[in-house]
Amino acid sequence: MIGSLFAGISGLNANAKAMTVIGDNIANVNTTAYKANRSSFANMLSQSLTGAGNDDIGRGVEFWGTSTTWNQGSIENTANPTDMAVNGKGFFILQDDTGLSYYSRAGEFSFDRTGDLVNPDGLYVQGYEVTAVAPDGTLALGNIMNINIPGESTTPPSATTEFTVDVNLDAGAAAGDTYATTLSVFDSLGNAIPLTVTFTRQAAVNTWVASVAVPSTVAAPGDAAISNSTLTFTSSGGLQTGGSDPTITINSLLSGAAPLSLNWDIFDASAASASRGDMTQYASASTTTFQTQNGYTSGVLRGVDVDEEGVVTGIYSNGRLTPLYQVALADFANYGGLQKLGQNLYQESRASGQALPGTPQDGTLGAISPQTIEMSNVDLAQEFVKMITTQRAFQANSRVITTSDEILAELINIKR
Repeated sequence: MIGSLFAGISGLNANAKAMTVIGDNIANVNTTAYKANRSSFANMLSQSLTGAGNDDIGRGVEFWGTSTTWNQGSIENTANPTDMAVNGKGFFILQDDTGLSYYSRAGEFSFDRTGDLVNPDGLYVQGYEVTAVAPDGTLALGNIMNINIPGESTTPPSATTEFTVDVNLDAGAAAGDTYATTLSVFDSLGNAIPLTVTFTRQAAVNTWVASVAVPSTVAAPGDAAISNSTLTFTSSGGLQTGGSDPTITINSLLSGAAPLSLNWDIFDASAASASRGDMTQYASASTTTFQTQNGYTSGVLRGVDVDEEGVVTGIYSNGRLTPLYQVALADFANYGGLQKLGQNLYQESRASGQALPGTPQDGTLGAISPQTIEMSNVDLAQEFVKMITTQRAFQANSRVITTSDEILAELINIKR
């Protein structure tokens, strides 16, 4: 009889702890990136007078612990450009002022007054610094560090080194007729320079000569010159192949900027005999349809953007989109071994294994969902079902205790 009482008490204790786990899950149904816990039970050591056999008597149940369900939570849009969710495996890497690392799935981030990207507790979000960007867009990454973009961040000017214009020159123009087009190029200080290119029809068949000029407020007359200025077209109106790109030089800029040397990109660099088709001579009015150049003036930061690869790009007033950092993620061999710290934070432990840092979509790491956060993965319907079964188990164990008490009472009454 005494044994049944203690077995019933063990059931009460185990199911009371299970109810606590259920209550914790329900309480965190709106917690960002919360992962639900699941209760586990184990039978207690049996007693037997004859060793292992059919007469083993159980001693009740014990609460065996909890395990975390790591399935993905749903994604909620926030429209905040610095909010992020990890879609797949991995954790954001955070650091405190001492350099101690923490890990989190909660991507509610913002910039503080010094330009550091932080979580609501002021922990610094870690990312790889972008040290260079290749022409094909490939990023060269440096060390992992705090993502810091000061509000007064600026991008320096870049002098124009290359330009192109799409121009049709009227095939019906008479010798001596001209057509001029103007585009803006930038010097090393970021000053915009109006560069006028004038095309003059020659007496020779299908031939034009280009000349260049800039305002006298920019450079002295004659300081702008062009090489390979003769343009010869074929009978079908295309630029005759086999030529070299013209080079335009502008010396002694009155702004004090460095002299400019501009490559007018006409011929395909991959095949010297091929024309890019920027210049044509058709029987229609002379006109400019497109122009572009690679220089820009200085700019101040207007905002930031994050893409699915976690690249944090600065948006500047001069129209430049400059990749500055790539968010770092960390993976672990055993998520179940991570130490829970509260505040949506985890730390590595011997059971979890060392953190394996990397970039989003690298190896096993997931992608970044920008302007979103990951919701809790708690299933309320499932938790309510668990609550009902746990409540019934608690009631049943209490009934074991009351029934055992009644039997003991009857036993005591035998002596009367």
